[in-house]
Amino acid sequence: MSQRAQDSLWSLSRGQRLRYLCAIAALAAGILLAFGLPLATRAAIDGPLTQALGRAGALPAEDNWLQELGVRLGAGVRGQLWLAGVIFLLLAALSGICLYFKTRLAASASEGMVCRFRERLFGHITRLPMSWLDDADTGDLVQRCTSDMETVRAFLSTQILEIARALLLVVLVTPILFALDVQLAMVALALLPVIVAFAYVFFSRIKSLFKTMDEAEGAMTTVLQENLTAIRVVRAFGRQEHERQKFEVRSANYRVHHQRFIKLLGLYWSTSDVLSMGQMGLVLIVGAWFTKSGDLSVGTLTAFLEYEALIIWPVRQLGRVLSEAGKAVVSMRRLREVLAVEEESALEGNTATVLPPLTGAIEVRDLSFAYKGGKPVLRNVSLSLAAGQTLALIGRPGSGKSTLVQLLLRLYDYEEGSIRLDGQELSSLPRQFVRSQFGPVLQEPFLYSRSLEDNLKIGAPRAGSESLHAAAGAAAIHDSIVEFQHGYETEVGERGVTLSGGQRQRVAIARALLCEPTILILDDSLSAVDTVTESAILAALTERRGQGTTILIAHRLSSVMHADLILVLEAGRVVESGSHQSLILEDGPYQRLWRVQGYLEDEIQSEGGRKA
Repeated sequence: MSQRAQDSLWSLSRGQRLRYLCAIAALAAGILLAFGLPLATRAAIDGPLTQALGRAGALPAEDNWLQELGVRLGAGVRGQLWLAGVIFLLLAALSGICLYFKTRLAASASEGMVCRFRERLFGHITRLPMSWLDDADTGDLVQRCTSDMETVRAFLSTQILEIARALLLVVLVTPILFALDVQLAMVALALLPVIVAFAYVFFSRIKSLFKTMDEAEGAMTTVLQENLTAIRVVRAFGRQEHERQKFEVRSANYRVHHQRFIKLLGLYWSTSDVLSMGQMGLVLIVGAWFTKSGDLSVGTLTAFLEYEALIIWPVRQLGRVLSEAGKAVVSMRRLREVLAVEEESALEGNTATVLPPLTGAIEVRDLSFAYKGGKPVLRNVSLSLAAGQTLALIGRPGSGKSTLVQLLLRLYDYEEGSIRLDGQELSSLPRQFVRSQFGPVLQEPFLYSRSLEDNLKIGAPRAGSESLHAAAGAAAIHDSIVEFQHGYETEVGERGVTLSGGQRQRVAIARALLCEPTILILDDSLSAVDTVTESAILAALTERRGQGTTILIAHRLSSVMHADLILVLEAGRVVESGSHQSLILEDGPYQRLWRVQGYLEDEIQSEGGRKA
């Protein structure tokens, strides 16, 4: 099945189609029962009411089945007006019950479809390439997953059946109108094509307007989401007024487009009201003339007007229905734009069901890489690391250190050069398998708004308490956790806001260690901890030497000096490589950096000695 077919409403309705059919059947039953209401009214008027007024004796014979049915009903209730009322109430009650089940079944079916659609969309987003997510607007994605999805749900639960109701009424009532009176039926349907055409024009206008309005709302949501996420930064720099003004601009833009939408809607309602009431008035004037001339009974005219109302108002509602349909079309198009983006393939390359664990050997040859539309970030990078060794990457910000790590994790794919893990080309290995071999601690550690234990177990949900405490101890965070009132059950708030920067980094390190990865990545993950804590963590990592490969990215040379291989990167190129002992003997960037940091450390130590 093609991707487009999988995302069609027909495919998503699987498992809900019977409910929809039952809803349509209940709608049809309700409409058929409603057809009896005008006949009951006609029977009451042309029967006992006419007799009571002394206007008629026997009811005249009629020349078609519908009028004959009216005559029989009128004869049946002659002199018993209460019976006509009972029939009317019974038909109305049964019709209401049918419409209740129609609404309930349609709502249940639409909720099931949209739930499946929402889950499909969310799962798809989680598997999209990082290169696409980098360019995506988070607020706009939220808008599509919420507001656009709600628009589709409303259309499925209500508007589809409203369209079916209008069509059924027109198809079924039109023959009844002609059966009652051919000439009056032609008058009753005279303005119907005009109303339908006006509704169609409105539908075409509303689609483009709603798309603009939806995008404006997405831009407004983006500003809101960014400010809520970075509220501490906003307040720390006193940017509340600036951000408020920025939000006002987005809000005003959304208001302008929404007002245009409301004006167009108001124009439709007012015009359609005039057309609909004009249609009803025309029928009443012509019907009164026919009644006065004796060609039409009062009961028949009353029934005719009721049948006319049955179709004219649903047809008038087509404007609203079509406006919702237009919004749903735009929303579906926006949702499909996301679903049309090709996912990262979890089973590309090697499709073996079971792959042996890696040992951690890494070989990079002539690797070059540039982000989409940007300059090269890595240029001809090469390195060779045996399993169990430690690699350290240092260099200025933007020199390509984190990019190399992201390529190893297959967050991005390279096209020039080669990366081999245990002799196997990285691009030939399934992404999920590759990532299962790594334990990454990225530059900005992210914690969920859950307990510390839940955050630590994200990569190893079945880990026991002993392993959990051991990993936390190695990351020098265990003692801090047990001092919290609720220990490992402490809730950390959104993005770990209740923890300090150093605590978040150490929790992220413990989370990676708990997975027991083949390759551990620490991307500038010790920048927020003090030197004593850093030493404790490095000592724990030293004990891990030989058990797994480690990749360190740091700016403090004290963090990398024990690495087996140190690479110094500048502008994406490897300008120096070797061990700490060999690099400090060479006149180069590493030696100069060592001197600067060494002088500073000596000064700090001497200053501390004078104070003591």
